[in-house]
Amino acid sequence: MRIAQPYRLELEYQQQMMAPLLLLPRPRTILQLGLGAAALTKFCHRHLPFAQTVVVELDQAVIGTARRWFMLPQDDSRLTVVCDDAMAYLQRPRLHASSDWLQVDLYDAQARGPVYDDTLFYLACRTALREPGVASFNLFGRHCGASLDAIATVFERRVIVLDEVEAGNRVAMAAVGPPIRIGPAHLRRRARAIEAGPGLPATRWIGALRFHTGPGRPSGRPRDGSSLGACRVVGALPQSEVFLGSIAWLDL
Repeated sequence: MRIAQPYRLELEYQQQMMAPLLLLPRPRTILQLGLGAAALTKFCHRHLPFAQTVVVELDQAVIGTARRWFMLPQDDSRLTVVCDDAMAYLQRPRLHASSDWLQVDLYDAQARGPVYDDTLFYLACRTALREPGVASFNLFGRHCGASLDAIATVFERRVIVLDEVEAGNRVAMAAVGPPIRIGPAHLRRRARAIEAGPGLPATRWIGALRFHTGPGRPSGRPRDGSSLGACRVVGALPQSEVFLGSIAWLDL
């Protein structure tokens, strides 16, 4: 956190975790799994006043540290921080179809890989989303092929991936519900509005999109040379518009 700008997202992967703004710009409810230093939580609380944010964090010490040192606000009508295990929380019946956005950033103290990273977990993630809904997942770049395959399987190949950031993170987005259709001009306007408002590099996200087709699907090599399994650059598909439906992408 930059002390002088505590609500700013300093890390590139954290900025990319806000890419659902391109697809569903006005979520009613945001569910975040993993608090960390509360960067995403503070950003959503500050810049998305129309949304209610619920955060699930296993370690009470992490919550206390975020409030003491990282300016995490106290709970209010738009913010609820829950001390619980993420998987146990997702499995509660009342969570079914309760969130428009899901942001998943679950790593333990060693950060060797996601704490939960199997089909059962991603199924629980999908169940928590309303339709239409968008999930974003923080993964590690060159070793995330299996994770992406699992996400693509659960989300019926409706998965797009952003460029790996310098630190090695790679963010994937997945959608549920009816197709999210966005014409190219509208998408660019939305990106410019995000840059002018919250100040995130949304135009850069558009140029970095590629979709992950999942295991056993046609593959192509990403532009940065990373190993992602069945993954194709967005611009390689000559379609008429951008949408997260049966998946087709415009050459942007």
